[in-house]
Amino acid sequence: MTAVPGALADAGAHRVRVSLGERSYDVIVGRRLLEQGHAFDSLSPGPHAVIVTNDVVGPLLAAQLTQALRARFSRVSQVTLPDGEAYKNWETLNHVFDALLAEHCDRNTTLVALGGGVVGDITGFAAACYMRGIAYIQVPTTLLAQVDSSVGGKTAINHPAGKNMIGAFHQPRLVVADVDSLLTLPRRELVAGLAEVIKYGAILDEAFLSWIEAGLARLLALDGDALIHAVRRSCQIKAEVVASDEREAGRRALLNFGHTFAHAIESGIGYGRWLHGEAVGCGMVLAARLSERLGLIQPQRARRLESIIEKAGLPTKPPDIDDKVLVEFMRVDKKAIEGSQRFVLLEGANGAVVAPATEELVERVLFECRSS
Repeated sequence: MTAVPGALADAGAHRVRVSLGERSYDVIVGRRLLEQGHAFDSLSPGPHAVIVTNDVVGPLLAAQLTQALRARFSRVSQVTLPDGEAYKNWETLNHVFDALLAEHCDRNTTLVALGGGVVGDITGFAAACYMRGIAYIQVPTTLLAQVDSSVGGKTAINHPAGKNMIGAFHQPRLVVADVDSLLTLPRRELVAGLAEVIKYGAILDEAFLSWIEAGLARLLALDGDALIHAVRRSCQIKAEVVASDEREAGRRALLNFGHTFAHAIESGIGYGRWLHGEAVGCGMVLAARLSERLGLIQPQRARRLESIIEKAGLPTKPPDIDDKVLVEFMRVDKKAIEGSQRFVLLEGANGAVVAPATEELVERVLFECRSS
């Protein structure tokens, strides 16, 4: 983490640097960032910014963001998408392209994602593809997006056969995480975001996990200082991992803890029925139980994590869907190599590892978790 200048420092904001050489950028975390606008002061002036948002977030925050961007861009326009994971597809992506072409956007145009993970992923993918790549900024408005999907440059849309299967690595120029935007979140969305926060502690920072365990009530009560610490520390951990493994050739795969199960759940029951964070919460429980089954961890580590996830209000049992269907969706997971399924699993007292597991054992864990 590095210091922030002037007005941002006075406002109590924090800056986390994602160090990727010429693709490096800052994550600014704080309160009243959209209202004050200083979080965008590092941007070079540009001719045109296009805000991509959805029909829920747009009416709440787009006008404020537009005002902030006008200090840096000659023109600011907006594209509004329907809300929900079910719209993270080719049709919605093409709607963005249609709007950019209709406005004669060129390579100097900057896209600005205002919304949660779906908006961020679609906007980033559109930026990666349009005219072979243009700049974009992430302004995440959900806890899940602030702590995870807005940082690291993963962009994608879903395919009926698997979640996030079509996409590109394309790093943003800036991430602005205003925790005040979380005050408008439905409680279900807030709870879903906690899954990714818990994930960081579970796999990479035992002290952070203990802080989460002790501070769940403050986070659920939308305590500003607690939210800032949760977002800042999560972004610090992710920035460190991404800087060492930008394209997920090794260590970055650990950030997918719980996600192999989660993506299968989302695909199996239909996109949007469970929020992504809800699926991740359940996925972490399943991954911890699989870790225990394989003898990688002691039972108390799995039980402790399951207790934290349950106290956060996240689901701990998989949905009522045939286990063989879930296993089938896991076969298209991006960590699979030559048909061999691999999972991010807990190891030892506070570590994690990518390791294989048989389909038979996975089905047994699914059955036992559902039955317990």
